[in-house]
Amino acid sequence: MEDFTRALASFVRDHQVWAAPIVFVLAFAESLAFLSLLVPAWGALVAIGALIGVSGISFWPVWLAGGLGAALGDWVSYWFGFKYKEHVAEMWPLSRYPELLPRGEAFVKDWGVPSIFIGRFFGPLRASVPLAAGIFEMPYLRFQIANFSSALVWSAVLLLFGDVMAHIAGWLWRAV
Repeated sequence: MEDFTRALASFVRDHQVWAAPIVFVLAFAESLAFLSLLVPAWGALVAIGALIGVSGISFWPVWLAGGLGAALGDWVSYWFGFKYKEHVAEMWPLSRYPELLPRGEAFVKDWGVPSIFIGRFFGPLRASVPLAAGIFEMPYLRFQIANFSSALVWSAVLLLFGDVMAHIAGWLWRAV
């Protein structure tokens, strides 16, 4: 995964026009139930964030692309859970990781709407919480408000973390 992140960051550095579309796809994959287990993209998003300040990539389009990609991934996960309620637990990869769905269910039931916001920042919960919210029929409008607001915050946090780390590394490099 580290090689993938490095190669992707190099590609984005050399082809900055692709930064926003790549971030959109990464955020979508990271947030989509089932696919998120195969594509842990947060490292690549942080690496692309590190390029923002040092290479002149504009923050705003990349941030919006990340937020919209993440929100769309959760939206599809919610819809999938809502549509295929009783069959979801039997599908791969949840059939191989049976603990994910009950954890997501408990989290959604305990925390309600804030679970969408909180779950966005915690690995396996990131994609299982929207799926559980759909299965257990969280009200659609409440879900979408939490979904879009948390996706934009999540995207900003990852990209800005990378940007701040790049500035600190540059400062340390000059200081040494």
